Amino acid sequence: MTQNDASADATAAAPSVQGPVLVTGGTGKTGRRVVARLRELGVETRAASRSGETPFDWADPTTWQAALDGVTAVYITPLDASPSPTPAFVEQAVASEVRRLVLLSARGTDVPGYFGPAYEDGGPHGEGERAVRASGVTWTILRPGWFSQNFSEGVFLDGVRDGELALPTGDGRAAFIDADDIADVAVAALTEDGHAGEEYGLSGPRALGIADVLDEIAKETGKRAAYVPVDASVFRAGLTAQGFTDWEADLWTDALDPITSSREAPVLDGVRRALGREPRDFADFVRDAAARGVWG
Repeated sequence: MTQNDASADATAAAPSVQGPVLVTGGTGKTGRRVVARLRELGVETRAASRSGETPFDWADPTTWQAALDGVTAVYITPLDASPSPTPAFVEQAVASEVRRLVLLSARGTDVPGYFGPAYEDGGPHGEGERAVRASGVTWTILRPGWFSQNFSEGVFLDGVRDGELALPTGDGRAAFIDADDIADVAVAALTEDGHAGEEYGLSGPRALGIADVLDEIAKETGKRAAYVPVDASVFRAGLTAQGFTDWEADLWTDALDPITSSREAPVLDGVRRALGREPRDFADFVRDAAARGVWG
């Protein structure tokens, strides 16, 4: 099945939601993909971000109401901050008569200790999940693992391009999830019936170590980056040297631990349950990213 076929299958049904859909983080990895798919379906969509067409700033609640006015459904891309602003936003959305919430959470949020101390009790994602469950409106929670796109448009891109990726993940493995699959599930949950109260764990179809990932990229591009395992304390120190706060450095370091321990390796069935198809393979992601020249 091609990517276009998969997208068509995911969005073939006529939308059951009428009226504007608000997409927070509308220019981000999943948000911009959700916006594009909704508009392809003819759904009126507001792409909300600090500098986007619909002004929205998680740190400035005065921007929330104008974005919410008249909206029937919201895709929530939360802010990694403690305390989380998501509960207050959910309360305001419900007061604005939003009828459907789809929350981007994270794999392991429901597993105690999955991410370590920085994510105690699920951290900001846990706060968001509890808020949407208690909202009294239709909700769906998406729990993706690490994104494949972190290697093409995220935190790992510079290392891949520079020829050396240093991470504290040892020989751990992860079933990386394609952001296109996340967007397809989000759009289904926003526009179709049958997803109310669902918690979708999202992963790719197979687990890879970081060295395996770099091998996949090298096979497609002919350019090989070396994987350099480093100690977590060294990685954390590098983040603080770049200007990360202690909390942010702890958050990123702890977030990598599920790869190190291979807790991200088991394949999850959320894409299949939501869309009736298998998730995209990492090799498909690499081929498409290489065709766009993201690695030079």
